[in-house]
Amino acid sequence: MKKTLFAAAVVLMGFSSAKAQEKVIWHSISEAVQLAAQEPRIMVIDVYTDWCGWCKRLDATTFADPEVAAILNKYFYPVKLDAEGKDDIVLGNRTYKFVDNGSRGYHEVAAVVTNGRLVYPTISYVSDQGRVLKVAPGYLDAAQFKIYLAYFSSGAYKGQEFDDFKASCGPDVAGL
Repeated sequence: MKKTLFAAAVVLMGFSSAKAQEKVIWHSISEAVQLAAQEPRIMVIDVYTDWCGWCKRLDATTFADPEVAAILNKYFYPVKLDAEGKDDIVLGNRTYKFVDNGSRGYHEVAAVVTNGRLVYPTISYVSDQGRVLKVAPGYLDAAQFKIYLAYFSSGAYKGQEFDDFKASCGPDVAGL
């Protein structure tokens, strides 16, 4: 447990001097899957829609934070996924499509990475093997998001529940 907290603290403190101009390098899901096959990393998938105000706020605040950008770029494959995107997405030998559902449809990939819970924004954490590790629906500010990043980048997710990890972080990490 102390090892996990130490690793999380090192990861977070290591980026306290991140460059102010650091920006997230976004990938398509297809690109991220290819990259993960070459160098395994967790994919952090931002599932959004064009009409979602909280999605826009997430982009303007949390993803604009230079420390968040530095951590995402170094330890993860950040992915932007339009939940209402119309283009087919080929992953492996399967083609995922847009599902027309009356006034609003959804993309099958969005349904997969959110475990069928289409709420926007949602951030999904997916292993390099394509397994959904955690789904976090709703807006997260930079401090809240950094706890998730520490949880996954430190490897704590392999043996500890997220809520236990978050509680063990204490006010120093939780109140970043």
